[in-house]
Amino acid sequence: MNYLQTLHDQIERMIRSFIQMLPTLGISLLILMATWVVAKFAIRIADRITGRTHIREDLKQLLDTIVRLAIWLIGIVIALTVAIPSFTPAGAFAGLGVGALAIGFAFQDIFENFLAGVLIMLREKMRIGDLIECKQITGKVERITLRETHIRQLSNELTIVPNSVLFKNPVKILTDQVVRRDEIMVGVSYDCDLEDAQRVLREAVEALPTVSKDRPVIILARTLGESSVDFLVQWWATTTPRDMRLTRSEVVIAVKNALDAAGIEIPYPTVTNRLPDLPDVETEPRITELVG
Repeated sequence: MNYLQTLHDQIERMIRSFIQMLPTLGISLLILMATWVVAKFAIRIADRITGRTHIREDLKQLLDTIVRLAIWLIGIVIALTVAIPSFTPAGAFAGLGVGALAIGFAFQDIFENFLAGVLIMLREKMRIGDLIECKQITGKVERITLRETHIRQLSNELTIVPNSVLFKNPVKILTDQVVRRDEIMVGVSYDCDLEDAQRVLREAVEALPTVSKDRPVIILARTLGESSVDFLVQWWATTTPRDMRLTRSEVVIAVKNALDAAGIEIPYPTVTNRLPDLPDVETEPRITELVG
């Protein structure tokens, strides 16, 4: 009976303590609601200020995140101070120091991606809208957050890549410049005049309107192949994926038509088989007797 009475008394004390804390809990909830409202308006003000500048979109997102985190951190600390009178910011920081090592190991990947996201947003390259290539992923950067980057692949699939992957691995930015160089290999017959073939290839590529006129078209005899002399054909075109594909298609068609019109053959690979000399065999007539 004493145990039951003790348990009953403890439950009553807990209920009384909870009822006494209700006003402070209500005030804490009001503080959190006010924090939400202040954070919302602060982000709007930050967006209005940055909208008048030429800051990149990813830096605007970083600024919004920092403002939101700062306001919520202050609001949560105030709410905890009101709800728990014994709570102090100094004591909270001291308590965090005890478990900082364990928290660091537990959330190592999250912190790594967070720091990588901040560094990616601060650097000048790889902006939203760029076409990038990293670890067999090629696509357009749609969004950069503090933990991950959204990449829309050329097949219209969305790939979410952790920021640490983009920060620790080489990233090829395909749209960093307005124009980009592309190339193909063209083989011509050994019987043709190579200088004439070089001229035909250059004129065919330079005549295309999608090929950049500000950069030279380069035609170089590259190798002596098994069945052809291979020319390296290089040109410059705009960096959008669609323009690159269309320009390559137009170059291939123009080169084929120009070589056909000039009577220059694009040979197929040929294989020559040499057989050893066989000794002559004298054949004698064979007589077949039919026994009837």
